[in-house]
Amino acid sequence: MAKKVVTMGEIMLRLSTPNNEKFIQADEFDINYGGGEANVAVSLANYGHDASFVTAVPDNELGECAIAALRKYGVGTANIAKCGERLGIYYLESGSAMRPSKVVYDRAHSSISTATAADFDFDKIFEGVDWFHFTGITPAVSDSAAVLTEEALKAAKKHGVKVSVDLNFRKKLWSSEKAQKIMKNLMQYVDVCIGNEEDAELVLGYKPGNTDVTSGDLELAGYKSIFEQMVADYNFEYCISSLRVSHSASDNGWSACIYSRDTKEFYHSKEYSIHPIVDRVGGGDSFAGGVICGLLDGKDFKAALEFGVAASALKHTIPGDFNLVSRKEVETLAGGDASGRVQR
Repeated sequence: MAKKVVTMGEIMLRLSTPNNEKFIQADEFDINYGGGEANVAVSLANYGHDASFVTAVPDNELGECAIAALRKYGVGTANIAKCGERLGIYYLESGSAMRPSKVVYDRAHSSISTATAADFDFDKIFEGVDWFHFTGITPAVSDSAAVLTEEALKAAKKHGVKVSVDLNFRKKLWSSEKAQKIMKNLMQYVDVCIGNEEDAELVLGYKPGNTDVTSGDLELAGYKSIFEQMVADYNFEYCISSLRVSHSASDNGWSACIYSRDTKEFYHSKEYSIHPIVDRVGGGDSFAGGVICGLLDGKDFKAALEFGVAASALKHTIPGDFNLVSRKEVETLAGGDASGRVQR
């Protein structure tokens, strides 16, 4: 049975270099639309849930293009405010092999950064909603957006909505010190916390054990210890982390782990070797969307994690921010079929 999900954040115009070119080589850009919370909404709509997105876009043609990109994949757009000066942009230089991808933001004074709670009817938005998802990106955009995020969270909890966060630290948007000041306060509203080892340290101040994603050394005991502390401090129902072993920009190991507050169990998923990577942007969002889908479906937390990991592994094969795989495709991979054979 489809559940009602709301996500809130910024949707941006993405301009990326074609064919793994560097910025200085590019004479043109490929156009996509995306953003952390929008990406999650698209995933959940693809899996059959009633997903809608809350944001602000300018009242112009680019704002309409962003809305149309969401509508194309079945995301509800009725709660998108048209206000502010501009649509945020980010430029992506896609890396390859040992050359990393690079992102340049052009999002100052974007519509969501200047929006306030007066632009939204949160009581109406959260009526009958089962789940609300946000990330650490939106409060980082501006002080106003941080206040807006908390107002949305208060309304969600008033309506009994389950809340998830993807911590998503972005060093180009704010410092670790400011992130901790804002985000630690917002954790009081959160039921399910998602974030990798860097996010846990920079956003909430936790340091996993001897973990080095560049060498492939992932000490799972360190994650379990940190998850236990996070649950003790914030009473999260689940703590979840993706685990990326980055051999190169084109070759990653991908798995995840989860800790359950109620059963006190720690579980590590199967690991996928993703090579070659087509586009890793949105990989974490596709993971969050997959895990949320699994939990909304009523799967046990281990099966929900496996669904999320498989969904995200598949996203790495798709250009653009959005994960456009079907529920059946995810379930096939999660069930063990990674052959990639032609489907006739």
